Amino acid sequence: MSGLLALLDDVASIAKVAAASVDDVIGQATKAGAKAAGAVIDDAAVTPKYVHGFDASRELPIVWRIAKGSLFNKLVILLPAALLLSAFAPWAVAPLLMLGGAYLCFEGAEKVYHIFAPHHHEDKATEGDPAHLEEEKVAGAIKTDFILSAEIMTIALAALPDGHIGMKAAALAAAGVGITVLVYGGVAAIVKADDVGVFMSLRGRFASTRALGRGIVHGMPTFLKALAAVGTAAMIWVGGAIVIHGLEQLGWGWLYHHIHEIAVAAAAAVPQAPGLVDWAVTAALDGLFGLLLGIALIPVAKWIVAPVWGLVSRLKPGTSARG
Repeated sequence: MSGLLALLDDVASIAKVAAASVDDVIGQATKAGAKAAGAVIDDAAVTPKYVHGFDASRELPIVWRIAKGSLFNKLVILLPAALLLSAFAPWAVAPLLMLGGAYLCFEGAEKVYHIFAPHHHEDKATEGDPAHLEEEKVAGAIKTDFILSAEIMTIALAALPDGHIGMKAAALAAAGVGITVLVYGGVAAIVKADDVGVFMSLRGRFASTRALGRGIVHGMPTFLKALAAVGTAAMIWVGGAIVIHGLEQLGWGWLYHHIHEIAVAAAAAVPQAPGLVDWAVTAALDGLFGLLLGIALIPVAKWIVAPVWGLVSRLKPGTSARG
């Protein structure tokens, strides 16, 4: 009997350790995912455009295909790469984060630029073979997701405390799966919201239900525009903050410390809400830096990166350098 009690006590201890480990993984994954909020918001804001122009019956299947591609990006490609980076080249995390942050700044600034200098392009989603167009859209969405997922996983990796590689792997995997479910579950709800609104407006039993349905239908365009604006602002803010923090980690902390001093002074001037003011001023200054950096990168991308990339693409095996 004493042996059985000892065995049960050991089992209970193992269960407690396992439960604590699960709690640690979930807690670390949640904190790491929160650090990547800016890229997550942008991911959710960007994806709905890939189902625009297709039949309503294909919207959810397209979102599901992109979500599966996103999981493959995060768990099969980026997770092992992040763990290898953490184990063998931890010094490279900050520069890679800064590179990703600069890309977020560029993407956000380019969107702002197009607001003031709009360019017209034809939407070919309704032209040609629908199946072929769907393949192109899904492939393009998964490529875009890879860039955002790389930034999300790198931010999450940097937010994890030092520890066993198994714990890091579990936390990163949990963060990746959780973020994917959150993003693409939200996208699915967004793209079908107008259909739900139409159903409510036509089939609702009560006048209030029908009115709510009409409100959803009429409000979705404005909501999507607001979501895109929030996504753009989040890109610029988070990108700027990543670059500023990276510079501070590399020994160039002048800008980081000055922003901190300004935020602290502003918080002291508003004692009723010092935490909120500190955060708002820091975010605003990070965003201003991110916008300026992104604007500066637009001509670099246009006149240097794009031509070089085009040259490399033409020099790939099976292509002609003369185009």
